[in-house]
Amino acid sequence: MDEVEIVVAHSERATLRVGDVFLKVDADRACVDAEVEAMSLAPVPTPQVLWRKPPVLAIAALPGTTLGRLGGPSSGSPAAWAAAGAAIRELHDAPPPPRSGRAGRSIDALAAELDAECELLVANGLLPAGLVTRNRRAAQAALRPWTPVFTHGDLQIAHVFVDGDEVTGIIDWSEAGRGDALYDLATFTLGHEEHLTDVLAGYGTDVDRDVIRAWWSLRSLLAVRWLVEHGFDPFAPGCEVDVLRSRM
Repeated sequence: MDEVEIVVAHSERATLRVGDVFLKVDADRACVDAEVEAMSLAPVPTPQVLWRKPPVLAIAALPGTTLGRLGGPSSGSPAAWAAAGAAIRELHDAPPPPRSGRAGRSIDALAAELDAECELLVANGLLPAGLVTRNRRAAQAALRPWTPVFTHGDLQIAHVFVDGDEVTGIIDWSEAGRGDALYDLATFTLGHEEHLTDVLAGYGTDVDRDVIRAWWSLRSLLAVRWLVEHGFDPFAPGCEVDVLRSRM
């Protein structure tokens, strides 16, 4: 009998694995609807939807393995990382969906959220003021005009599966929508800066690496408090706080 594996669980959603089936339970039905829609539109491999009965979505497991995870060792050849970059470019070149995604927040909204979050990080004693100030300054470069593209919105490396040097699928599309392409690239390479050149080689066009680095700071600053409050550890080696320290 297959055991039930808890892949991730917090107050907003949970993902369970039973054999070759993943069960995603989301308190927000709109997120499930957005995920199914995005997977139907994406020009890259995605999991097969087996059935859905809100708040549960059942999808089939993908072949292959991920390139790693934040805070863990990375795997895969340079060609595999480049293949991931090419898949991301294919997604970004596709017609963008009508809805705005996680990567599509406005400059003003992001700046306001970032300022408020930085104040809380210092006031609550989560991070030293100097670390927050330095990264807030670095994050400013991400707050610039951008052309909307089809973005995944949560493109961490644990969501991209490869078999050898081939991308076999991308999972977790609930944050997908119109957004900033460099947000996706920054999320994918967060904590694995050593693979940025390989990813961009596959992506196949010049991008502003300073903006990607700015997104590393911005994304990490916005994530730390949420992660702590939901039972995750952004202070673990190689995770968000180490990313912030590396910007010093």
